Order: sequence, then C-alpha cells, then structure tokens
Amino acid sequence: MTMPMLTVENLMASYGVVRALHGVSLEVNEGELVALLGVNGAGKSTTLKSITGILRPVKGSITFLGTEITNRKPEWIVKQGLSLVPEGREIFGSLTVEENLRLGAFASYQRDRYKADLKEIFELFPILEERFSQPGGLLSGGEQQMLAIARAMMAHPKLLMLDEPSLGLSPAMTDGIFVLIKRLREMGSTILLVEQNAERALEIVDRAYLLANGEVDFAGTAEDLKRKVDIASVYFGGDDAAPCEVPL
Repeated sequence: MTMPMLTVENLMASYGVVRALHGVSLEVNEGELVALLGVNGAGKSTTLKSITGILRPVKGSITFLGTEITNRKPEWIVKQGLSLVPEGREIFGSLTVEENLRLGAFASYQRDRYKADLKEIFELFPILEERFSQPGGLLSGGEQQMLAIARAMMAHPKLLMLDEPSLGLSPAMTDGIFVLIKRLREMGSTILLVEQNAERALEIVDRAYLLANGEVDFAGTAEDLKRKVDIASVYFGGDDAAPCEVPL
C-alpha cells in the first residue's frame, strides 16, 4: 500500500487563548489535487500555516514523505519539498519579478538549473517574462498571483499548497488561475488547495475536505461532496442546511 505524501493527524492549533483547530486529520497522495473547503474562519488557512511551520500546533502530528515535520522551522520544511503560496500573495513589491523568482529558488539554487527553471516558468507564465525587470508591485492582482505561484515552483516543491489563489481577482483572471491549477495537476504536481470558491474548486479536484469550526465536517471525492452536501447552505446558511448527511 502506498504511503500518503502528507498525513495530518488530530491537528489542534490556537491563536493565543482562541482554539482554531479541534483535531483536523487529512491525507494527500502523490499526484492528487485535494481541496480544503469551508467558510471564512473554518480553519483552512490555519491548517496550512500549521503544516508549513508558520504556526506551532498545540497537538497532533504532521508527516511529509514519511518524515515527521511537526513544529520544524518553515525554511527546513521548504527544503523538504513543501511550498506554500500564501493568501494575499505576499510578493515583494519593491523587488523585480526576477528578484522574486530568485528568492523562491534559494533552497535549491544552481546557476544552470536556475536558467532552465526560468525557461519552464516562462512557458507557463509568459507574462512574467514580459515583466521580468519590473517591480512586482506594478503587476496586476492576477499577475502577482502568477508570480507568487511561480516563486513557489522555483523551489521544486513535491507538494504545492495554494491558499485562496482566486481571492480578489476578476472573473476572467479567476478562470485563468483555475486553468493553470488544472494544468499543473496534469503535469504531475501534487496540490493542496484552499479555495473559497467551492463550486469552481470541485470542478477540478480529486477529493475534498469540508471544514467547519476547526473540524473536518465531510471528507470524500469531489463527486461525493457535490452529491451529499448542500454547498449553498454551507456557505450562505439556511434553516434547512444539512452540511453533512453521512457521518465520518
């Protein structure tokens, strides 16, 4: 039996005295595109921050490629092959596109490899080649999101985690981002996706976890979730909302 690439077990995390996660467990297998869904405050971003070492969990374990990474430093985790594209992109606006990409390659920088990586990035993101010498802060929101994803890919991640990649983008740019994510998956990337646009996410993912109040409320294939969960009720409320018909 193949071991999951990422295993999270009974993860609990807090911000001060406020408990944000109450025992989240999930798995991501090699080559999968898996979504973490839920309303704002459900614990999606907190889960990603805990996995990447940005936030120290209160309890639980995180295993990546058979190695325990719980509470390890973020830079060490990146070097193991796990990269996060954070919510809000967080590119360096005063640095050029090239400088942002070079920073993304810090964990595995080699001159010849760097040049080859840039060529691959430009094939995926032609606009970044056009903007190569421009400050990142002058890019549009969609172009900045592309830069953030490209920067993470420069580290050659074995698992790419995307936190709300369509947030704040126009409908046309959102379409482009989802096409890109689907293409990355088809190229063999393993992806854990946090996305507020649940309906769009479920069109492209293999499996999904629905979080509610810091707990996993539903886990299954995208088709299972669409069939058994009233997504509109989960996100917009309603007296007849039934977020999970089948107990885990």
